Amino acid sequence: MNEAFVQLSCPACSKDWEAKPMDLPQRTEPFTCPDCDEQRPTAEFMRTDRDLEVLKDIQE
Repeated sequence: MNEAFVQLSCPACSKDWEAKPMDLPQRTEPFTCPDCDEQRPTAEFMRTDRDLEVLKDIQE
C-alpha cells in the first residue's frame, strides 16, 4: 500500500512542502508553518481542494 501525501503551501510566506496527512493536526486545529511561524487552521495550508479532500478522508 502506498502512503498518501498532501501538498501544503503557507499563505503567509508561500513555502511549499509535502506531508503525510496522518502527521498533521485535524483540519480545524491550529498548524504552524515551519519557516515563518504563521499559525492558522491546518485546512488553510492545503495547496489544492484535492489535498483538503485527502486530509478529510484520512482523518475521518
